[in-house]
Amino acid sequence: MIQRENVDTPQGLAFALTAYFLWGFLPLYIKLLAHIPPAEIIAHRIIWSVPIAVVVLLILRRTKDVLTALKTPKMLGMACVTAALVSLNWGIYVWAVTAGYAMEAALGYYMNPLFSIALGALLLGEKLSRAQLVAIGLAATAVLVLVIDGGGLPWAALGMMFTWGFYALGKKQLPIGPNQGFLLEVLILLPFALAYVAYLSTQGTSHFEAALSTNTWLLLGCGVITAVPLMIYANGAKLLRLSTIGILQYIAPTIIFLIAVFVFDEPFGRARAIAFPLIWLALIVYTTSMVRQMRAKN
Repeated sequence: MIQRENVDTPQGLAFALTAYFLWGFLPLYIKLLAHIPPAEIIAHRIIWSVPIAVVVLLILRRTKDVLTALKTPKMLGMACVTAALVSLNWGIYVWAVTAGYAMEAALGYYMNPLFSIALGALLLGEKLSRAQLVAIGLAATAVLVLVIDGGGLPWAALGMMFTWGFYALGKKQLPIGPNQGFLLEVLILLPFALAYVAYLSTQGTSHFEAALSTNTWLLLGCGVITAVPLMIYANGAKLLRLSTIGILQYIAPTIIFLIAVFVFDEPFGRARAIAFPLIWLALIVYTTSMVRQMRAKN
């Protein structure tokens, strides 16, 4: 087997930047669907992601991996867990954006890497460096500031953080490639999505109409906005160093944050003015430490 050299490539950078910018501007598309219930949006994200994922794997000639996974009970069981987690994550994200909490979605994405290293320490016995402990402490302080000011937890941000953190942990244990894993997950979710859409149709409450209305086109587009960035990212991650991916991952929540403030006009009060700089400082500490560790190994 040829060992891929651990270096950044122009193709990898282009793929990763494209994916993160697509994710960053995704709220603009989701906001167009604000009049549609989040559950219906998620159902169509699942349904229309399937043909795109199938075509990609047919081109790559990797469909056998998915068929093998479907016949392997243990792998299928693990994929059921990751599928449930990613659908919950999508649901929280869509609700947050359509309900006017896009800034909390950005906060959730910012906290994801810090929660992942905390999970690694708690569940996998990974040792935390001093810098990582400081970063986690700063993030916890930011959440505490929001709790004290708002009188409650930032549930959308925490929900996204928990679901994505455990999803990433489960994905790490799933012995299948990222593109194949994505198709496997949406195939598992497909029967539930189809059943829900069929139920809405029988009730006369479906926004997906036989006539190609604006709603229909927007719901059809949910497959593209879901599958394409994930597939692009999966290919870019293979062609970049982990430290580079670690830095680039903050592009999407930064764009979401800016859109929430300047486009959606969400309030940016005193608590958020304290909490977000604390999160940014935590990420600077964490990323600097990670880059130094990566350089020390090379």
